[in-house]
Order: sequence, then structure tokens, then C-alpha cells
Amino acid sequence: MLINVNLPSKKYDVVLERGLLTHIKDFYDFGNSKVLVITDNGVPSFYSEILLNQLSNGHLLVLEQGEKTKSLENFSLIHQKLISLDFDRHDYIVALGGGVIGDLSAFASSTYKRGIKFVNIPTTSLSQIDSSVGGKTAINFMGVKNVIGTFYQPEIVLIDFDTLKTLSTRHLNNGLVEALKMGLILDEDLFELFKGDYLSSLEEIITRSIQRKVEVVQKDEKENHYRMILNFGHTIGHTIESIYNLKDIYHGEAVANGMLYMIDNPSLKEEVKQILQKMNIPLIENLDVKEVNKYLSKDKKMDEDKINIIVVNKCGSNEIIKVTKEEVIKRMGGEK
Repeated sequence: MLINVNLPSKKYDVVLERGLLTHIKDFYDFGNSKVLVITDNGVPSFYSEILLNQLSNGHLLVLEQGEKTKSLENFSLIHQKLISLDFDRHDYIVALGGGVIGDLSAFASSTYKRGIKFVNIPTTSLSQIDSSVGGKTAINFMGVKNVIGTFYQPEIVLIDFDTLKTLSTRHLNNGLVEALKMGLILDEDLFELFKGDYLSSLEEIITRSIQRKVEVVQKDEKENHYRMILNFGHTIGHTIESIYNLKDIYHGEAVANGMLYMIDNPSLKEEVKQILQKMNIPLIENLDVKEVNKYLSKDKKMDEDKINIIVVNKCGSNEIIKVTKEEVIKRMGGEK
């Protein structure tokens, strides 16, 4: 399956195929360029071995697994590695892993010598569905999620469904929340897939999610307005992640809880709750309002004293509204 991404800044393809990791050259030729493969110790090591065996000038950097890897320290470490290996702008960084590795690697790619070639090979459901497409790069700083970053598009995105076989059920469902989000805001048929045996429709869910995201990004690459709809659930979700100090709760789980506060239709909200319970997504209650207020103030989407939120009343549609922090907190059942 091939999905074309046509943006003002760049055109590239998203390739989706089982087993593609074993024959990368059929989809992209790195030639004799230097390639730094960045991964983490949560990604099975045989993935990087398979990839490096197909590269004529490949190098490997393995980082620690976890959200805290998206740090200024690791950003610096990548640049040190690139400089020590004498990489130039015609060489490559390849992200092999989940969203953390993808975000960090893409950010480093966008800044090294003002831009080095970047290829994304996402290996988790979350990174395949969400972060691999659209060009957002970021690191966390001072406990705030994605507060430093750029827009930087890859040369190609290579998705091998077989890499999902090594994920735990929790990690798999964590990523699928982003597909559920996409169904709620844009694609009722996609949402309907979650009512049945959704795992039997995994490839269709991922493919439809990427198609919907590409359509959004092509209309608004730099998130001037329309692309904001992809932030459904993320305003409170990022706040939850920060409250939990970027650990103990996964990104998709936090977004799932954030979405519930932004669904205005009681029957639809109940449907979503039932789906999340089937997916074993933890439902968080009684958040500390003072903590919520603190992190909302640091949200990069905050414009003076207001923030755009995305609300859903009918499945497959959405609305962007501008509200105050107090109105967000009121939705959560609390007072400032």
C-alpha cells in the first residue's frame, strides 16, 4: 500500500507492507551515504541488525526507552555522534522505533547543519498511526511535553506491520487510541471498527487513520488552523502526562482521558468509555485542579489567556472553539 503526501514544503510517500524491513532497498536506496540508525533498548535488537545489514555505511545509536528520552541531553548526544562521524547534509538519520525516537530523531535531523535527510521507520502502533506522518518534531523540556520543536518532513515513511507483533497489548492499544480519535473527529466508519473485534482489523485501522491524517496535513501543514482538529483530547492529555511526570501513563492513555472531557454527546461519550474499557485503557478521575491549571498555562497552544479546544458532538465531525483555562477546567468538573 502506498499513500502519497503532497505538501507545499515536500512530497513523499508512506509505504505500508508486511515484511518490508527485510528488503528496504526495494522501497528506498540510501546508496553509499552515511546512515545513523537511532533506536532504543525497548525495540528488539534484531530490527536494527536487519536494517544495518542492508546499509553500506550504517551506524547505530541506541538510547534508553521512555518518554524522558526526548530530552535536550539526547538531542545533544545525537549531534555529537553526527559530528564525530563527519556526517554532511546528504547523509541520513533513520528513526527505528516509536514516537519518542521518531520525534527526537526528526528534531535532530531538522537542526543538524540546518537539515539532514530523515527517514522514519515506525515500529509501534502509536508512531505508525500518529507521529510518523505530518512533520512535527519535538523534545520535552523542564517537564513540559513537546515544548521545543520544528516542522520537518521525512524523505519517506516505511511501515512494516510485522513490527507490531512484538508489542505488548498495552502498547498496541495505547497507539490505537489515536486511531479511535481519528474516527471520532473525521471518520465514523473507522470508529465503527472499534465496536467489534478491532484487532482483526488492525491493518485497515492503521491505513485509514494515516489516510485521514494525510488529508488534514495537506490542507494545513503548519497547523495554522484546520490541523488543530488532530489535537482532540491532547490539551488535557498532555496535561495528564505532565502531572504524571511523563511516566506511569502512556501518551494514548492520557489522550483517551482527555477526549472524554471534550465529547458533548452523553450517549457517544458512553460508547467511547465502553470501547476504552474493552481496550483496558485506565480511566483517570479526580485530577488535581491546581496541577491542571499549572500545566495548561504552559501549553504551547495557549494564546494569551485562551486556548483552542476541539469538541465532538456527533461521531465523524468536530468543532474548534476558543475558551479560557477556566472553561477547560469547568469541563473537567472543577474550579480554578
